[in-house]
Amino acid sequence: MSGHGHGHGHGRGCGCAGEHEPPERGLEDDLYGRIDVEKMQCLNESRDGDGKLVFKPWDQRSDREKFVESDTDEELLFNIPFTGSIKLKAIIISGEDDETHPAEIRLYKNIPQMSFDDTGREPEQAFRLNRDPRAELDYPTKIARFSSVHHLSIHISKNFGAESTRVYYIGLRGEYTKAHRHEVTICNYESAANPADHKVESIIPQTNFIS
Repeated sequence: MSGHGHGHGHGRGCGCAGEHEPPERGLEDDLYGRIDVEKMQCLNESRDGDGKLVFKPWDQRSDREKFVESDTDEELLFNIPFTGSIKLKAIIISGEDDETHPAEIRLYKNIPQMSFDDTGREPEQAFRLNRDPRAELDYPTKIARFSSVHHLSIHISKNFGAESTRVYYIGLRGEYTKAHRHEVTICNYESAANPADHKVESIIPQTNFIS
């Protein structure tokens, strides 16, 4: 797993400004409600369905009962579809305060059904993480790279040395744009006459035969 040329955030993106933000700071731009949870996937989870549980509302970020643990090795891959288009501004990821905590994540956009075979490509951004058992650290993204995202993949490529990785909470912060549905419009163009609507009576010349 090489090519980690990005990501020296180390959770310091908040800086001193984070100390002055109100407790509700995560509510304003929390994207949890914009995730199409039913279609979300987590690869290499030890128990089916657990990967969906770590995406929680902001006020449940400290919940320790719901978590996902990796299966055969330390890697996890989340495929996250949204109900519209998002602009991703920051990510928060929380685990145990031990070696099972994720140590590195790689972000990819707009690759539905991404698999581990696809993780060799260059990510949009990568982060080396600090242990964050209380979900306090924001990792700010390069917003220009995440301005039109309808599908996000998060690859946890390594942890701090344990055989498996455990995650309690993943928070996504940013802006949301509702998907536009294009209605099919049926137009009647009166200028284009339909021959079936305008019956033209044929004029047959009458020939009178004089006997």
